Amino acid sequence: MAGSRRGGDEEACRVGLLDGHGGAKKDDWQVVDGGEGSSKLGRRVLEESKKLWVIVAPAMFSRIVTFSMNVITQAFAGHLGDLELAAISIANTVVVGFSFGLMLGMASALETLCGQAFGAKKYHMMGIYMQRSWIVLLGCAVLLLPMYFFAEDVLLLTGQSPELSAMAGRVSVWFIPLHFSFALLFPLQRFLQCQMKNFVSAAASGVALCVHLLVSWLFITRFQFGLVGIALTLNFSWWATFAMLFAYVACGGCPDTWHGFSVEAFADIWEFVKLSAASGVMLCLENWYYRVLILLTGNLKDAAIAVDALSICMTINAWEMMIPLAFFAGTGVRVANELGAGNGKGARFATIVSSLTSLVIGLFFWVLIMGLHDKLALIFTSSAVVLDAVNNLAILLAFTILLNSIQPVLSGVAVGSGWQSAVAYVNIGSYYLIGVPMGVLLGWLFDLGVLGIWAGMIGGTAVQTLILAIMTIRCDWEKEAMVASTRMDKWSEVR
Repeated sequence: MAGSRRGGDEEACRVGLLDGHGGAKKDDWQVVDGGEGSSKLGRRVLEESKKLWVIVAPAMFSRIVTFSMNVITQAFAGHLGDLELAAISIANTVVVGFSFGLMLGMASALETLCGQAFGAKKYHMMGIYMQRSWIVLLGCAVLLLPMYFFAEDVLLLTGQSPELSAMAGRVSVWFIPLHFSFALLFPLQRFLQCQMKNFVSAAASGVALCVHLLVSWLFITRFQFGLVGIALTLNFSWWATFAMLFAYVACGGCPDTWHGFSVEAFADIWEFVKLSAASGVMLCLENWYYRVLILLTGNLKDAAIAVDALSICMTINAWEMMIPLAFFAGTGVRVANELGAGNGKGARFATIVSSLTSLVIGLFFWVLIMGLHDKLALIFTSSAVVLDAVNNLAILLAFTILLNSIQPVLSGVAVGSGWQSAVAYVNIGSYYLIGVPMGVLLGWLFDLGVLGIWAGMIGGTAVQTLILAIMTIRCDWEKEAMVASTRMDKWSEVR
């Protein structure tokens, strides 16, 4: 996997998708015998789509309703005032977002290990892997606490205004319970996801959303707790989600994969730390990328309006992003399951079907955003200035959504295959050596403001997507299946 992959593993991506080793065979696509080949291909696509949607549909619902908690929170904050909306946006995007991105990425180590273990039928190891992930992520959560306690100072260093930094710093402390919920919830969700039990996460998320809406109304509108009430509602809702999922697992919902707490979870923790860190670097670099956009925008003239407008666009983008992220999850599980079972061709075919399906959905939302560009922000604010600013950013939002319909799927392939280490380098180069400098150049030197910053960063995402596509196309899938088998043997022995 990421941090522990040997040089031979990295050679697995040198063979073309269209040749005889790892690529699509001619009989995958060719129409032969009066349409018999086409019919066979159609059946294969249908079968793979069914397997994919068993994972994607519940994951999509779960992610959308979970993210809707943040949308509800931001909507309530917007009615408290422009400064309050900006403070919640900064605290959620920068402070909470920092730990969210890191721990979400670290938990993705389970998508490789649990996914391949499930495919290899080594079910007993999945519960051990999850417990190891809990230990590692809880330790990480403790190390990240200074980020919350000194949030005001951190935001001042990034150039935010004193008033905005002070308010965001105060509310950040109240988000600490939310911060610790990530360490337990993310591994648990991946544990269930890798054994096709996403419907449980979906049901828990739906209940939590209803509770969150009710509690938000009580704390903010009825009792008028202000920003503190907003933080408390998010804390409660995320912990409620974890409680429901853990109750399902502990009460016998996963008899093959959960045998209770075990001291084996403490075995070889350092190796698991390195594995999780490699996964975290890959995904958190992606997650933090557009957080940088918010920070850079905060240094522009009329920063409050710019941050509000961009935060609304990022909220809409992130809301829609739950769909390709569901495909990220589905692709990662399908690829990992097939590789764990020793079926490289199946992993390749799952990649193709998932990529095309996600792209079609992305095109639909591109058309939708382009058609409703002047009405996007009405659910967040009534400020005419902010509404106009969001309207000006709509075209960039549309193209960001289109590009992001492919990029998460390719990242899912990387996670399912265990390429996190290589992709981390790709992310550093494309995002932070190309995208951010290009955004700064367009935003300040060419005086394009937030439009220039965002356009430059879209360029970085395009470069990253292109490189991941090349890596996937050139991959030798049969060799990746052998690598997965070796990985499972190694990690099953470390107990």
